[in-house]
Amino acid sequence: MTENFPSVEGPLCPIPLSHDDHIVIGHGSGGTKTHSLIQNVFQKYLGNTILNLGNDAALLKFGQEIPKGTHLVVSTDAHIVFPLFFSGGDIGRLSVCGTVNDVSMLGAQPKYLTATFILEEGFPISDLESILSSMAKAASEAGVKIIAADTKVTEKGKSDGIFISTTGIGFAPDGVSIHGAAAKPGDAVLLSGPVGNHGIAVAEARGNLGFRSQIQSDIAPLNGMIASLLEAVPTVHVLRDPTRGGLATTLVEIACQSSVTIELNEEDIPIDRDVKSACDLLGLDPLYMANEGKLIALVPAEQTERALATLRAHPYGPQAVLIGKVIEKSDGQLLLKTPLGTTRRLDMLAGEMLPRIC
Repeated sequence: MTENFPSVEGPLCPIPLSHDDHIVIGHGSGGTKTHSLIQNVFQKYLGNTILNLGNDAALLKFGQEIPKGTHLVVSTDAHIVFPLFFSGGDIGRLSVCGTVNDVSMLGAQPKYLTATFILEEGFPISDLESILSSMAKAASEAGVKIIAADTKVTEKGKSDGIFISTTGIGFAPDGVSIHGAAAKPGDAVLLSGPVGNHGIAVAEARGNLGFRSQIQSDIAPLNGMIASLLEAVPTVHVLRDPTRGGLATTLVEIACQSSVTIELNEEDIPIDRDVKSACDLLGLDPLYMANEGKLIALVPAEQTERALATLRAHPYGPQAVLIGKVIEKSDGQLLLKTPLGTTRRLDMLAGEMLPRIC
């Protein structure tokens, strides 16, 4: 099977534009309104030669779309956030970057996404177009294509505007083995930048802060930075993005997966001043706040400076720092050395600090 895909830049059977300003139940009927929404709204922003074929699935052929000497990496994610738009991003950028990053954390380069859109009756099509435009820009930045998609419409009051579910497909070179159970005693724990910005940006958009700030979400695709890091330091052991549950929960997960004790230096963990002030005001711990554009990397200690230099050279990592180390094998625990010289154990987030932010 070596034949190429047909080249389809536009829709196979053009459907006249529907002039609805809001989503109506008919957009979920599978008829003319559905096809109009797909062709004149979704394909306007997300269309490509694979998606525009209009099939129920995308065919990826070994030797063409799938690079030789690689293995497949797949991730799936659902995105529910309120509000849908916030400083620094929206649910569209979140859905693309979140899935791109999840695939990248196994050392893979993401190539394709699929997306499912659950739309509520009455949702403004102008808002949908803004979200799709944001997705298209994020996908372009990450170098991925959205190759399959589906749309469903719920009755008014049965959902919350829009939900987006995505699946990411990527390819990692044979021999790459980066995963949460690979941390080793002596590893350096690196962080690509300040934590907590996404969680606080969403809280402010909800009106929870009681004041205005310049805090923006850190949503970003990290696959480019990871590719540079792996080229410079092929011996990276663990990669992880600290999303829900934040830095502390993510490192507890790694410690448990690898059966090690990780020790952090509190003074070395970067937190923007405005984020720290907001957390103090709200009684929140920034170590448990969500992030959507930060990277944790565990690397052999002798590769620390090389890894930091590589991260700092990337636009999304200029404030990358060493925040701790893996000290020994154990039943899995995370310790925090405080400025007072004491050490306390950090656990996973027990509940929701700020619900529905990822």
